[in-house]
This record gives sequence, C-alpha cells and structure tokens, in this order.
Amino acid sequence: MELLPTIWFVAIAVLWTGYLFLEGFDLGVGMLMKIFARNNTERRVLLNTIGPVWDGNEVWLLTAGGATFAAFPLWYASLFSALYLPLLVVLVALIFRAVAFEYRGKVDTDQWRARWDWAIALGSFFAAFGVGAALALTTTGLPLNANGDREGGPLAWFSGYAVLGGVAVVGFSLVHALAFLALKTDGEVRHRARAWFVRVLPVLLLPIAAWALSIQVLDGTVWTWALVLLAVAAAATAWVLARKGSEGRAFLALGAFLVLGTASIFGAVFPVVLPSTLDPAYDLTISNASSSDYTLGLMSVVAAFGLPLVIAYQAWTYWVFRRRVSSASIPEAHSFLPAIAAKAFTTKG
Repeated sequence: MELLPTIWFVAIAVLWTGYLFLEGFDLGVGMLMKIFARNNTERRVLLNTIGPVWDGNEVWLLTAGGATFAAFPLWYASLFSALYLPLLVVLVALIFRAVAFEYRGKVDTDQWRARWDWAIALGSFFAAFGVGAALALTTTGLPLNANGDREGGPLAWFSGYAVLGGVAVVGFSLVHALAFLALKTDGEVRHRARAWFVRVLPVLLLPIAAWALSIQVLDGTVWTWALVLLAVAAAATAWVLARKGSEGRAFLALGAFLVLGTASIFGAVFPVVLPSTLDPAYDLTISNASSSDYTLGLMSVVAAFGLPLVIAYQAWTYWVFRRRVSSASIPEAHSFLPAIAAKAFTTKG
C-alpha cells in the first residue's frame, strides 16, 4: 500500500475529527440558543463561551476540504459535485450563522434579537446536519459510475445513511455543547448544562453509535471493532464523570469517544475513500484517487510546518479565554445602531 496516500488519508481523517471536536460544541451551543437558554442574559452567556473561538474552529473545515482537494482530487471532485445541494445549504447556513453572531447585539430589542437567535440556531443545525450527511455518505457510498460521476438526479445522494449521519452529528454536537457549557460557565447555566448532559447523553449518542456500528457490519475488522468498544466505554466514562461533577474530565472523555469512533469508521473503510453503490469496481481508493507522490511529498513538508502553528495559536486562544463565564459577567445590553436605523430594522413592513 502506498505510503504517502496512506499518510494523507490518516491526516484527512484527523482533520475531520478535529473539526467535529472543535466545531461540534460551538454548533451545539448555537442550537441550544433556542432550546436551552431561558432569557437574553443566558443566551449572551452561551454566545460569550464560543465568541473568541468559533471562527478559529471553522479553520479545520477549510483545512479538511483543502487537504482533500490537494491530496485526493478525484475524491474531492466526486464528493463535492455529487453533494452540491447539501453543501450549498451548509455554506449558506454558516454564512447566516456568522452574520447573526455579529449583528445580534447591535440593537437592544427583543424582536431584533429573536430573529438573529433563530438564524444562529437554524444555521448551526443545518451546518451540522449537512456535514454529518456528507461524512456518512463518504463512508457508505454514492451512486458513482466508472468516471466518478454521480448517476441520477440532484437528490440521488439522499438516503437513510445521509439522514443517519446528519442526525448523528447534530446529536453529538448537542451533547458536546452541554459538556462544554458545564465546563465553561458558572452558576445556573453550568448546573443545568451538566444535568441535561447526564440526561440526554444515552439518547443523543445513539445515532452516531448506529453509524459506527453499521460501518463495522459492512467493513469492520477486529481492531476497528475494538475501537468501537473503547468508544462505548469512553461515553460511559463521560456520563459517570459528569454525574460526579468532574466536568473537565467528562469533556475529555467525550472527546475520546469521538476520536475512537471516527477512527473506527475511517479505519473500517480504508483504503476506500468513496465507495460506489453501483459497482464496487467503481470505488475511489487511496490508489486511484490520489495526487502524485511529488504533490503529496510537498504537501507533507508544508503540513509539517503549518499544522503545528495552527494547533499552537488555537491552544493559546483557548488558554487566554479559559475562565468561566457567568451571568454576573454580562454587562447591560445597549444598541449600537442609531435610533432611526434600529427602528427601520425592527418595524414590521
């Protein structure tokens, strides 16, 4: 098996895992804006927990997509063209979410804030669902012909696996967000987040567990099945630690669950990077979908310098903003837009 394509397959799996770990909790926090927070102060607490880091977390999405494009151009071309519509929805959702973060606090009215809260919540939901659907289809397959082109109409990608993957990432993001809020906040929000985490973890992790198990049934080996069992143990550990009030360790245990689970999925499908549901002979693998050894070698040199820098600056950011956020630390709300502009934005047409 080729060394450099294998290295870059592992690297892309790591990048997607890093994205799900970091962006997972801030997408979950966005969704919790409408179902967890009870008032504007609590919503501002939630926003302040991810405010310094959410845009840095999205770097991992760009890096994962860029690495796929450069290392496995046929994988990138087939996946992104086949999933043009759902990935467009993800892009629009991320745009609305980012705009909402910036504009929500510009006018001090309930009507104004409610609209942007919905933009954050729905943007986070559709982004998480779309990414989950894309990753699930990467591991279970698309109707690709011998040229790597999608057969069928624009909804040919839609399947039970796509829904399962979308629900899996949404469920994990919500659990991950609750673990993060229990770790990052204080007061009522902290205690309620920990209580919700203990209550919903066994249910919301079922879809991602079902995704991992379905992959093992199709392509699993002894060592990938072992990873699944370890992932289940990590999830159980996170639940026990949360019940004991050990929020930091519970958060790390949930992270271990994600790492072990994604490793079991990518490990089971290796060396296939994108299966064809029409004929296994049309599968894209690390051999027939990768760039040249020269390209992969050059990318390896660049990544050896660039990736540690990305990890270092993100670690520094989290260290600087490591303190807990509470309602007492939230100042009084006030408008930034002039009164005339505020009235124009909030008055019903």
